[in-house]
Amino acid sequence: MDGAVDGTWTSIHGVAIPRILYGTAWKKDRTAGLVELALATGFRGIDTACQPKHYDEAGVGAGLAAALAKGLRREDLYLQTKFTPLAGQDPQRLPYDPQAPLARQVAQSFERSRANLGVETLDGLVLHSPLPNPSDFREVWGAMEALVDGGGVRQLGISNCYDPEVLRHLCETSRIKPAVVQNRFYAATGFDRVLRLYCRRNGIFYQSFWTLTANPDILAHDVTRSLMARHGRSAAQIFFRYLSQQEIIPLTGTSSAVHMREDLEIADFALSAEECQALEALLGGGP
Repeated sequence: MDGAVDGTWTSIHGVAIPRILYGTAWKKDRTAGLVELALATGFRGIDTACQPKHYDEAGVGAGLAAALAKGLRREDLYLQTKFTPLAGQDPQRLPYDPQAPLARQVAQSFERSRANLGVETLDGLVLHSPLPNPSDFREVWGAMEALVDGGGVRQLGISNCYDPEVLRHLCETSRIKPAVVQNRFYAATGFDRVLRLYCRRNGIFYQSFWTLTANPDILAHDVTRSLMARHGRSAAQIFFRYLSQQEIIPLTGTSSAVHMREDLEIADFALSAEECQALEALLGGGP
């Protein structure tokens, strides 16, 4: 992991990742307009998935196309999507042939993503969840590695991976190591403290989702309120800034232009070591 430059982190594969990403789940027919708005507001990282059940990936592509038509450059964006295994898909709206071998499903999903998004290259391809069968897991990851070999994908990642041993095994057995882990960030998993420590020691960036929704107690806590008053910032800004200083990349899925601007403004202030320690205590420990 290199230090932040111009609001980005550089991954172990040399890919610049913005410090905060715009998440596109659950937006349905609002997706295109919200993606266009997010990009116009200043977001340069977009997270989506080839999973019609929860994402309108083609809508992301439409919003991206509108932004590019207004002068945004593709090379200034970090665009990340996911391969979602069959168990996570709506059987009535599948983006690949469920009877095809797993490697072919990955290839078909990738081609669908490229068509949906209107791009030749994806900056990140994330496995939406580990597969329970080890041989299936190896086949899918190998197919994703082949996409990197072919130049269509710049780096890989994994999501919904809460067992540090699963991540360790993936890192130790894969040819192309994951650059990112994207997990739900909440108390039920102890905020992934052990897994995040493994990520930090191995140059993997941790991306958090459900970051605000799952943590209303932290956002409303007296410690957070005190920092809000001291810095003149919102609770979300305080929490996102704290996470950023722990080298965590939060996703935000807000549909509010005001909140989009506020989320990007976390780059405009910093928390002291003592302030970070006070927030760490709300998470039950260190980073």
